[in-house]
Amino acid sequence: MILISSLVLKSSFVRSLGNCKTLSSFAMVEPKLIVFDLDYTLWPFWVDTHVDPPFHKTSDGKVYDAHQQRVKYYKEVPDILNHLHKSGFQLAIASRTSAIAEANELTKLFNWDQYFQYRQIFPGSKITHFKKLHSLSGVPYEEMLFYDDEHRNILDVSSLGVLCMLVNDGLNINQLYRGFDDFQERAVAKLKKKRKRRKSKRRPSRRRYTLDDASTSSSSSFSQ
Repeated sequence: MILISSLVLKSSFVRSLGNCKTLSSFAMVEPKLIVFDLDYTLWPFWVDTHVDPPFHKTSDGKVYDAHQQRVKYYKEVPDILNHLHKSGFQLAIASRTSAIAEANELTKLFNWDQYFQYRQIFPGSKITHFKKLHSLSGVPYEEMLFYDDEHRNILDVSSLGVLCMLVNDGLNINQLYRGFDDFQERAVAKLKKKRKRRKSKRRPSRRRYTLDDASTSSSSSFSQ
């Protein structure tokens, strides 16, 4: 079983911070909402094309479609969702499939409904999905982390300020950690920039010594 109870501490970027006193207090920043696409992110097919309802689950827990074709998910996904949920993370779905009922049925048959607090499943730009997720959850876009397999969705959702991770060949633990690494790195970079601005505001301006100052000083010496 994959252990993810301390995701942020396990990420390579946070470990690389070491004993840095300046950043150590900031190293525990976590995404407030983690959002997943479905097709080719959590499972290896397009639900509106590659499988046919009705679906059913057998006594051994396997799911099949109308043609007795086995409906599978990516191997590491159940453990990832389970441990994220147990660690207290809020999870959501953002899918643009037109097979809304089928997608919802499969998440139920896979016993994933227990993990997701929010779901937005409908066709169209995922900007709309995330605006609804923001409205429902109250989580700022900058505090969301999104995993998806399509460049167009990454580009769209990134424009809102969401940190987006492109998934290749399905979600796995290494890609999950990479997302947490990037989230931490972005948060630390923002902190550095903020501190730099504060220092520049507090720094007193120094008066430059000019030629006029030199001539004034010489005149004063001569008159004495």
